[in-house]
Amino acid sequence: MSDDVPRVGYTEVADQEVRSLRVRYCRLRTAGGEPVAELEVLSFRLRFGAVAVAAEGIGGVETQPGFRRQGHMSRLLRQALAGMAHRVDVAFVSDGIEGPYERFGFVAAVAEGNLVIPVRSVERAAGEDLDRPVPGVRSGSPADLPEMIRLYNTAHAQRPWTHERHAGWNRLIPQATWKPGSQTLVLHTNGAAVGYAVLEGRAFGDPLGSLTVDELVAENAAAARLLLMAIARLCWKRRLSEFTVREPADSLTGRVARHMGCTYQQRFPPSGGMMAAVLNRSSLVRNLEPELRRRAAVQQSDKVFGEAFGALRRGDPVPDETALIRLLLGYWSTDEAYAHGMSIPEWYRDLCTAWFPGGGTPSLPTPYAHRLDRY
Repeated sequence: MSDDVPRVGYTEVADQEVRSLRVRYCRLRTAGGEPVAELEVLSFRLRFGAVAVAAEGIGGVETQPGFRRQGHMSRLLRQALAGMAHRVDVAFVSDGIEGPYERFGFVAAVAEGNLVIPVRSVERAAGEDLDRPVPGVRSGSPADLPEMIRLYNTAHAQRPWTHERHAGWNRLIPQATWKPGSQTLVLHTNGAAVGYAVLEGRAFGDPLGSLTVDELVAENAAAARLLLMAIARLCWKRRLSEFTVREPADSLTGRVARHMGCTYQQRFPPSGGMMAAVLNRSSLVRNLEPELRRRAAVQQSDKVFGEAFGALRRGDPVPDETALIRLLLGYWSTDEAYAHGMSIPEWYRDLCTAWFPGGGTPSLPTPYAHRLDRY
């Protein structure tokens, strides 16, 4: 069925708040009001290093069974993206299906990663048994959220893909009957919060086979070590030999865990997963100028920077926008882009190497999507 089939109309219902995110519902319905297809567009601010920009993400994509394989979802996505392009310069998908989204300019732009930490490694690094409570660690409450937001925003202030969390943020998963909710631990030193951990909840009746930490953020290495000890103690009490922490390897938590001894598991999907698309190239690059200047430091004169920056906004030296989004986010470095067939003119190469160093480098942490900000 073509996109101009009669009797199916497009509507948007905007600005409803769902779990701390502004949500816009985009729908196709028949003339009689029967639902055909629907998706959600969520608003947030997402980091490209030290600069966060307004962005929107696509989620909740669904076509009713009786209307599938008739082209309705393609029409809905095109119309939703056209509306997004009037509001923001970049679009994201939190968990894309393999195949379909590439047709709309999306590309996989972040890898999935987590730390696996043996309890014995933590105990050995601590130099003591885990049978005693860790001082300063207690169960968290909603009153701790402002400090948790501050700690998170500080810890990931330059990490691509992470959300800039606003003052009213609360994406902790509420607990309900038969549904596990988030469990929090907060570490206080001298009356101030210096770290927290959010544990993935366990539903009543679930086996005690694993323990997963959705986030672990600390002000310093000593605080991270104490939180890891507190979680290892929970595992020791449940007779678990290891636990998983969903943090990047180059975070403070990752560095402390690596020192103790751990495994880092990472997955790079060829398609689907966490994806991004440029909607307005010139405007996006213009908004990221302070970040590109930060990465370039003082390696080039203002004249050279200005000429190259103008060329980047126009589409030279990186004409492919799927390559551009991967370079801006740090999923690729310039060397990796060369390996995929991209050619950069000689006079731009030094500056592009500074602009696009790839994640996990001194000027740009690894891009990472924390689970509590997914949708």
